[in-house]
Amino acid sequence: MTVIWTQDGIVEDDPWSQPESEGGPKLLPLAEALDHAQDNAPFGVVLQPADDVRALAPILERVAIVALTFPAFSDGRAFSQAMLLRERLGYQGEMRAVGTVLLDQVPLMLRTGFDSFEVEHAPTIKRLAEKRLPGIDLHYQPAADETRAGPGYSWRRTAMLNG
Repeated sequence: MTVIWTQDGIVEDDPWSQPESEGGPKLLPLAEALDHAQDNAPFGVVLQPADDVRALAPILERVAIVALTFPAFSDGRAFSQAMLLRERLGYQGEMRAVGTVLLDQVPLMLRTGFDSFEVEHAPTIKRLAEKRLPGIDLHYQPAADETRAGPGYSWRRTAMLNG
């Protein structure tokens, strides 16, 4: 069973998780998205960990959703892709985590700008449905989600740059 979760809870009838045969909007791989950027129909992009996020820059304003893939718990390249999309490219649309999405990483995914999560892991689904996320009290790094940024530690980054 796969569910889509946001901070508002489990999403019913998510248009992006409908099969294309049912006429829903399309999630396209990067190469196809670049080819179909002139189409009027809404579309999303699924990025694999090795895809260059900067390739989306010319069409980013047309992209309704970007799905970033976590192929394994230990593969965090999608965290970097998320920060590049939010911070450097200024992407304001929906960003979804897909693949191996487990509870321990969800708070960090939220901090890097993810809005929605495609979850298959039953224990994770149960905890998310109950809105029981693990807590992280202190953070050293900045966050794409300013509501979760907390106190700044700019002196640490400055000291490292000057030293």
